[in-house]
Formats: sequence, C-alpha cells, structure tokens
Amino acid sequence: MLVQTVLGGKPMSNKKVKMTAAAVLASSVFLSGCGLFGGDDDQAGQENELPQDVSYVDEVDDVTDEEATEEGTETDGEDVAVTDKVQREIYLIDSNGYVVSQTLEIPKAEGTAKQALEYLVVGGPVEELLPNGFRAVLPAGTEVDVNLKEDGTIVADFSSEFANYEAADEKRILESITWTLTQFPNVNKVQIQVNGHNQDVMPVNKTPIGDGISRTNGINLDTTETVDIMNTRPVTLYFVADSNDGEPYYVPITKRLAMNGAVDFAAVVNALISGPAHQSGLTNELTTEIELLSEPKYENGNLALDFNEKILGLEGKVVSKAIVDSLVLTLTEQKGVETIAITVNGEGDLMATDGTNVSEPVARPEKVNTGRF
Repeated sequence: MLVQTVLGGKPMSNKKVKMTAAAVLASSVFLSGCGLFGGDDDQAGQENELPQDVSYVDEVDDVTDEEATEEGTETDGEDVAVTDKVQREIYLIDSNGYVVSQTLEIPKAEGTAKQALEYLVVGGPVEELLPNGFRAVLPAGTEVDVNLKEDGTIVADFSSEFANYEAADEKRILESITWTLTQFPNVNKVQIQVNGHNQDVMPVNKTPIGDGISRTNGINLDTTETVDIMNTRPVTLYFVADSNDGEPYYVPITKRLAMNGAVDFAAVVNALISGPAHQSGLTNELTTEIELLSEPKYENGNLALDFNEKILGLEGKVVSKAIVDSLVLTLTEQKGVETIAITVNGEGDLMATDGTNVSEPVARPEKVNTGRF
C-alpha cells in the first residue's frame, strides 16, 4: 500500500517538470525583467495576439485521462439512476491567504477544463462544496471559456466580470487559474483573455502575464529571505496547515534555493528540513536534527534517501506518515522523480505510521488534500 492510500489518491503518471518560481514580489517591473511571472526564466517576451497559424483542439474534453467514479446500485432488476462523479483539484484560497488544492468530487461533464474554472467562481457550484475556511477566487458572475492549443497551451477566456477583484488577490487568482488548469496532463501553460482579447498583464494590479503562465512561475512564494535571483532556482516545498475544522492539509510553498548543479536533491531535502517561515502558520515534522547521511541516489525514476535515526519516531523503525508525505510531494515535483525510498543508516524495512513500507518505492498520490489526510 503506497502513500497515495493515505492521501486518498491514485498513482500519478509522470508529468513534465513542475519546478516553480516566484509568484509574489513587490515590483512588477522586477518580476517581468527576471522572468518570474511572465513565463520561463529564459522567456521574457510578451505576445499581443495569438499566432494566426495555431491549431486548436476543438473539444477540451480530453484534457484528462481520468475515469469517473460511478455511484448507484441496481435493485430487483430495476435500474437505479447512476450519477457520474470525478475528482478535480480546485485551487482555492485558505484562511491564511494561501492558494491550496482541495480535491472535490464534482459531476462528470464535457469540457472538463472549463468546468474546473467554473468551480473557482464565487457564488458558483463550488459554494456547496467549500471546506470550512476556504473561499473561491474568481469574482461572482464571471463566465469562462477555454481553447486548448496543440502545443499544450490553454487559453482561458473570461467575461468582463473577471476584473472585479481586489488587487491583493491578483497573484492568488493567477496562481489558482494556472495550477487548476495544469493538473491536466496535456496542459503546460495558460494564456489569459478577457472577452476574447489577450491580456499581457492582469487587469487590476498589472501583474505581468506575457505569453503565458506555467507552474514554473510558482505558488505562495516565500519572500522572507533575500536571495540571489541569478544563482538560485525555484523549488516547491509542501508543508502542513490545520483547517478551521482541525483537519491538516498540505500547502505548496515556492522558495528559491542555491543549487549545486542542475538538480540538487540534497538542497531540496535540506530546505524542507529547515521548515517554513517562522510566521507562516505552517508546520513541519522534519526537525532540524534530521540529517541526510549521503547524497540522494537517483535511478530509473526512484530517489533513495538515507537519513540518520532522528527521522524515526518512538516506535522503533517507524517514520511519521506526515514526514513521508511531505518528502514524496516535494521531491516528485522534481523532473524525473516518480518515487522515493527511505533508509536509516543504510538499513531498510522502515514503515510509515499507516503501515506503508517506505524503504520500497513510494509514489506520489494523484490527488492531494482529498479530505482523507
């Protein structure tokens, strides 16, 4: 049984790199110039119009390969109505102001990407499903449409109500749209339109959009430390928050880290051990006494991690599932990492507190924050 059982999900097919960058910095000029909110780091240009020779996918029903779950029974030979449901990750705003995925079970429908955006609208169908302390992100009355390009860019076209938001929510809205749409395996980047017109910047506070936004632009940026933009790379780390109901859930936080080479797994693990910012309201069970004893070893999609005994609980060769979950979610954000395995002082046969053998490869769940933490 893998960690996805703990989180209520299924194994995820390996997606393209989802390394994340800064989403909240003070100057939009600085953001645009560094490529932190206008596209990939090596792309700072902006498009005024969509290319005329771009082909579109006529229907956006195939942006996901998930299967709907059926609810219903058959009694005494008579067919009883069956309701098709499907789980979607809807990125909402929590009580601390973080943009967080909540996996909601919604009716299966054609136009899956469009439907996902409709569940971001205040006063829309999401209202009956909102977890306590969470709120929708798009202004009430906003209507949406989508077109998927063959290159994996999806165009999200909003009605004029889209501009009726508070300036403080602007980056959260952009992050929410981007991460909600890029949950689908063949969506890589998001372009924004209003009434069919391309938007180079967001309507209210003029956050740069450029030729599109991807997960490389980050989510919930931690700006508590001054960093060298040129010599650091963005990484998404997963910490824990408690809901208003007392139920824990995972929050993705983007930090910029100094890296030794293109991929530095040890730097990512050590950043996770260092924990969230002091006043973030987030928690982390990886204490600063926990240490990697050797460089993580990557082979065929699996990342092997060897820690000291401080990673163990009081029950012998047992690791807290919250520690395992944070490691799995964080490290599988890195390109090519599909599973992780944990040893202590080079020895295996370690169990998580839910009974998972964590010395064997543990996969990322398909869905996060399902309400069954």
